[in-house]
Amino acid sequence: MDFAVEHRVEKGLTVVKISGEIDVFTSPRLREALLDIIDNGGTRLVIDLGEVTFLDSTGLGVLVGIYHRLRARDGSMSFMGVNDRVRRVFHVTQLTKIFVLHDSLEEAIAAHEAAEA
Repeated sequence: MDFAVEHRVEKGLTVVKISGEIDVFTSPRLREALLDIIDNGGTRLVIDLGEVTFLDSTGLGVLVGIYHRLRARDGSMSFMGVNDRVRRVFHVTQLTKIFVLHDSLEEAIAAHEAAEA
C-alpha cells in the first residue's frame, strides 16, 4: 500500500485520512500535508488511521508536533479507526493521555459537538 494523505471537511471537522506506513521515510510528507491543512484554516482535525499499517517513533513525533501547533491555535486533534497494532503504539508510549481515540467518525463528531456546546 502506497502512502497517501487525503482530507475533507465534514460537520466543521477536517477529516484527514492517512493510508500506508508512517515511518522515517513518509513522516516528512505527512508533516508537510498536515501543516498545509492547518495553514489553510483546518484547526479541528480528526485523523483517520484505519488504513495505516505501521507507525514508528518518527511518525509519532510528527503527530505530537502537529498537536502542539494546533493547541497554540486553540485547535484540536483526535484519531479514529485505529487498528490494534497502532493502538498498542499509542498505549505503550502513553500518548492516550493526550490523544483521544474514537471508534468512528460519528463518535468523533459527537465528541466535538459536545465540546463546543
